[in-house]
Amino acid sequence: MHPGFNPAAFARAIVQNIKAKKIKSGGSTLSMQVIRLARKKKGRTVFEKLVEIILALRLELSYSKSEILTLYASNAPFGGNVVGIDAASWRYFGRDAGKLSWAESATLAILPNAPSLIYPGKNQERLLVKRNRLLDRLFMAKAIDKETCELSKQEPLPGKPYPIPQIAPHLLQRAAKEGLKGERILSTLDVHLQERLNEIIENHHKILRANEIHNACALVLDVSTGNVLAYTGNTDNTGKAEYESDVDVINAPRSTGSILKPFLFVSMLNDGELLSSTLIPDIPTQIAGYVPQNYNMTFDGGVPAKRALARSLNIPSVRMLQNYGIEKFNHNLKKIGMTTLTYTPDHYGLSIILGGAEGKLWDIAGMYASMARTLNHYTTYNGKYDKKDFHPPFYIAQKKQDINLDEVPVVDAASIYLTFEAMVEVSRPDEDSGWKQYTSANKVAWKTGTSFGYRDGWAVGVTPKYVVAVWVGNADGEGRPGLVGVQTAAPIMFDIFSLLKPAKWFSPPYDEMEKVAICHQSGSRATDICEPIDNVYIQKSGLRSEPCKYHRIIHLSEDSKYRVNSVCEDVNKMRHVSWFVLPPTMELYYKSKNASYKELPPYRNDCETGGINAMEIIYPKQFSKIYVPIELDGTLGKTIFKVAHRMAKSTIYWHLNDIYIGSTQGIHQMGLSPDEGVHTLTLVDDTGESIVQKFEIVSDRK
Repeated sequence: MHPGFNPAAFARAIVQNIKAKKIKSGGSTLSMQVIRLARKKKGRTVFEKLVEIILALRLELSYSKSEILTLYASNAPFGGNVVGIDAASWRYFGRDAGKLSWAESATLAILPNAPSLIYPGKNQERLLVKRNRLLDRLFMAKAIDKETCELSKQEPLPGKPYPIPQIAPHLLQRAAKEGLKGERILSTLDVHLQERLNEIIENHHKILRANEIHNACALVLDVSTGNVLAYTGNTDNTGKAEYESDVDVINAPRSTGSILKPFLFVSMLNDGELLSSTLIPDIPTQIAGYVPQNYNMTFDGGVPAKRALARSLNIPSVRMLQNYGIEKFNHNLKKIGMTTLTYTPDHYGLSIILGGAEGKLWDIAGMYASMARTLNHYTTYNGKYDKKDFHPPFYIAQKKQDINLDEVPVVDAASIYLTFEAMVEVSRPDEDSGWKQYTSANKVAWKTGTSFGYRDGWAVGVTPKYVVAVWVGNADGEGRPGLVGVQTAAPIMFDIFSLLKPAKWFSPPYDEMEKVAICHQSGSRATDICEPIDNVYIQKSGLRSEPCKYHRIIHLSEDSKYRVNSVCEDVNKMRHVSWFVLPPTMELYYKSKNASYKELPPYRNDCETGGINAMEIIYPKQFSKIYVPIELDGTLGKTIFKVAHRMAKSTIYWHLNDIYIGSTQGIHQMGLSPDEGVHTLTLVDDTGESIVQKFEIVSDRK
């Protein structure tokens, strides 16, 4: 025993060095060697020895002998570039240090004495002698019996080194890039989950590469802490550098597709600009030349906001963003945790909600985890919030931070809860046969995304305990047919969830909710004339949302067959009825998908029409600029003008610049070729109702 410095050994080393006229022995204790390793092997001078002695004494006062031995074993050189007993065990024997035999342990124990001279594969005789000598000493010390000693001597020395296992190479690469190169860190990874995740990614990779899809990544987070439980940054394409397997796609910006839609939904709920059931227009839309399209190229007329999110409809999402504001949405994304929005909001425009911006899987997984964490803590914190719940993921264990509660949240718990409830029903109507097969023991709030050109497939799932995020595609950006999130990334995500323990679903934050009357048809707050109504819980901010604007009182004849007014009917003989009336364009598409929708009755022949518009121009909108290409013969191409009318058998008479050009009945559309410049379109139906609208034709004629 010694206090960190052995005077006798030091004196013996001095005598030996003087006799040899060179440094032959150092006389260092194990504690002094730990200090030398920690100080990056300073020069072997008398001054440095004195420093090592002083620091070794301090080390002995701070740590037990066992702890000092552990420090030495974890940092000692074991030949070549192998440092630490764990790395040496894998490098020379291909397994964990806790599973080594006595002979293997003895081999590693002698290697640090002369790592530059003796290491497996060379100097085998000297290595064998030293190993067996140590085994004999263990027998003499009664650490092992004679039979164990003799059998251990018969074991062969390690031969060709094993490759060191790399179960999370991209995370290791990331740590090095973030300034931790050469440091020993304690990661948050669950090694068993990490190994299984690698297997799942590789199994799906075998299927995906049949379609020339060569890259995929996945991330699993613990919601309560934000810790990374598993991190597979890319697929293994050994020997095929062109597939860029070294790229850590988890931390690479990629086009987001529809994966940001839930953040718009939760933002609008939080700000009281929407209820989850509010009817959103799903009709042909043109906004300053931007013409979004749904994935299935159809229109529903109107769809509840939560169903628009679940079905990932593009047009309702764009219209929601237009109402909410691009600047406000970009600000919220940054506040929630998105770090890749480096341009102004105008740069991204409305397309940001459909993949017009790039995002990192790392950020997006962290954003979903932060919302889930906030919802979990709402009850724990008795209705208050800790804004520090919104933070990026951690791959290094963090110290527990102080809680700083506030009544003002980043996003309120009720809005988060209603968003997750909508995400449970995620589907794609054109792929019903595909997505419904993805089931799990967990109730999962999930969202998929597909970027323009089929370059990126996303899937993110959330439960109270875990977030699983998956990206599939090609690192070089090459698109592939069929590379859509629900078909490529979602199956991987649900396979990962099958490894995780099911969790009880989020508790409804009733203190942040209010039970109110909602119009069954419009999904908005009910007015006095709404019927039927539903009494449901909404977020409290939803009390500021717009009340139902689609119900109105209409006046019917006694037999309810016709609309009437005071010009043609005695008020006492009228029936005053509440009626759900959509604008003409919404109605045109809505009634084809909703058989229960009741069209307005026609006016009786002796009554004047008015009050409710029967016509609406679908395309073009007022003051639109219409770009028309030049045909091969040098003439302007045709533009299809479309009009919606409530009455199926009505006739519309078309006038361009006050010149009659024809009529339509039933389907109201006409192909026109106006000259360049500003024009006036006038439409008159058979009841005398008219619409006048201006537009401008622009061509590429030089």
